[in-house]
Amino acid sequence: MKLDILAFGAHPDDVELGCSGTIAKEISLGKKVGIIDLTRGELGTRGTAQTRDEEATDAAKILGVSIRENLNFRDGFFVNDETHQLEIIKMIRKYQPEIVLCNAIADRHIDHEKGSKLVSDACFLSGLSKIETEFNGEKQMHYRPKLVYHYIQWQTIEPDFVVDVSEFMDVKMKAVKAYKSQFYNPNSNEPNTPITSKNFLDSIEYRAMDLGRLVGVAFAEGFNVERYLTVNSLGDLK
Repeated sequence: MKLDILAFGAHPDDVELGCSGTIAKEISLGKKVGIIDLTRGELGTRGTAQTRDEEATDAAKILGVSIRENLNFRDGFFVNDETHQLEIIKMIRKYQPEIVLCNAIADRHIDHEKGSKLVSDACFLSGLSKIETEFNGEKQMHYRPKLVYHYIQWQTIEPDFVVDVSEFMDVKMKAVKAYKSQFYNPNSNEPNTPITSKNFLDSIEYRAMDLGRLVGVAFAEGFNVERYLTVNSLGDLK
């Protein structure tokens, strides 16, 4: 299956928190979108890897993505090396996305920055014909996505562009809240973490509101680019 957009996250819920409004919007426009999680989030303070698997499945249904897979890298300990790059290259060549979305270029959680560089490097290497890979016993053709964008996560980074997600903020929040074990629950008996507070859950909306305010819309999601954006004319800019 060829996808238009393939979103990678170091952990289940990274994509939902960072760019699920954009994903929901692109799907509404007829685009085929997939999600690949690098780890199962097994080091998360709350819940278990199985819990996260179930929550990720629920969130994928809410968003309406075409596929969701997990590469089962070690949470907290995966590295940007040949072994991990090749696994991502296989996914890029399998789905041949025009656009890849990946973790923030810098962030509080070490896996986010590692995942960002790992996926970005794999996107480039995937286009080299002398790197040979197989999937299900068949040789894969080399393929490089046209565009790689990095969504913004915990750390406040100035975006290079934003996407108006005003009509899809409710879908984003439903997808985020599918991770019931991870976020604010006043009845939970599990330990508190920086992401379990009500303030964190509220921040998802108020940060999107602030980005929206800056461009004159209700809600927006921000992204960073790896190369200059190109437009056909000044009228393409809003």
